[in-house]
Amino acid sequence: MRIFLTSSPCDDNVPEGADLPCILNVTNEFVEKMRQRWRPESNCLIICAYPDSYEGNDEMGETFYKAFNFHGLSIRRMVLCDSRNESELPHLLAESDFVILAGGHVPTENAFFQRIGLRELLQKFDGIVMGISAGTMNCAEVVYAQPEEPGESVDPEYQRFIPGLGLTDIMVLPHYQMVKGNILDGKRLYEDITFKDSMGHEFVVLVDGSYIMIEDDLRELHGEAYLIEDGSMRLICRENEMIII
Repeated sequence: MRIFLTSSPCDDNVPEGADLPCILNVTNEFVEKMRQRWRPESNCLIICAYPDSYEGNDEMGETFYKAFNFHGLSIRRMVLCDSRNESELPHLLAESDFVILAGGHVPTENAFFQRIGLRELLQKFDGIVMGISAGTMNCAEVVYAQPEEPGESVDPEYQRFIPGLGLTDIMVLPHYQMVKGNILDGKRLYEDITFKDSMGHEFVVLVDGSYIMIEDDLRELHGEAYLIEDGSMRLICRENEMIII
């Protein structure tokens, strides 16, 4: 299995004349690294975060189908897994070369992953897995479900650490450039909430366009990223650079 943990693989700077919602982000060699491992005419499976949001799920599938083919990462068939066909997942996964774990609300997606037994099914998968945002976060053995919706940070029953897919021990936080200044429940998302939650933990923080590639025992971090541990944060990698983690 080859794993790409992304914040977001998308780039909204679509070339003029191209009928596409987005293209893939080519910075930090993301597309090239993917191309080196790509099986031509791949069968792609997107496992959705919101199992009942059919219209949005269908739109997402069309978007990624077009974006990957635009870059020459040819997709023969794009299939979605949501509540319409979740019972077919073992068969769908067996026929897939490339799996996308969609973005969304981390606990909602996590609950769906648990419901469909995704952790166990992925143990036999030998293709490429790409996580996006929440999908990346849910790849961890233990997931830090950073509060994001109003009320979550003050709800004593909200679980901030939940079981994940066990594909990595790295806890990732995405979209840092977008959310670093967010205020949630009257508190600063990072300084007042996440830093406190990092006591005894490590969180790798990605901006869009940065990613972690896992292949065998190799773990490469590409692009701008930070490490939060024991209440403090520091830069660990810069744009267009790579480190082994």
